[in-house]
Amino acid sequence: MTVNFVTNKGTMLHLERFLPYRLNRVAEAVSDEIRPIYKGLHGMNRPEWRVLVALAHIGPATATALCRHSAQHKTKVSRAVVALEKRRWITRDNDPADRRSEILQLNAAGHAAYRQIAGPVADADAAIQAKLAPGDRAALEQGLAALERAMGLVD
Repeated sequence: MTVNFVTNKGTMLHLERFLPYRLNRVAEAVSDEIRPIYKGLHGMNRPEWRVLVALAHIGPATATALCRHSAQHKTKVSRAVVALEKRRWITRDNDPADRRSEILQLNAAGHAAYRQIAGPVADADAAIQAKLAPGDRAALEQGLAALERAMGLVD
């Protein structure tokens, strides 16, 4: 069933062709495939997982940098940081460049947790991508890279 909405300019908005709607649906479906891994291994939620991965990949960072990198609201990042700190996976140090800010980083236990989860998540990612024909995978990669560039997410 196609759902159409008339905008204030009289044009039709076709929800099933509306890019943000489609991207969100696909993102949720992919996340649903991966969530059992980090939830099952460590009882983590999505914001915690994203902060853990971001710190593993970008290294020490401020909460603001984590918000930008993981595309999450500061409240979610803040709660995730507290949860990861309670697990004793991260450390906080004062930011010498800005005394109001802290530098967050994974400690040895945090890196170990990341390594434990990273392999199964990479396998799940490969399984999801294997559902696509090789040409479709290449086209998806090309399209996502173009969209990331267009939106200013990458250089």
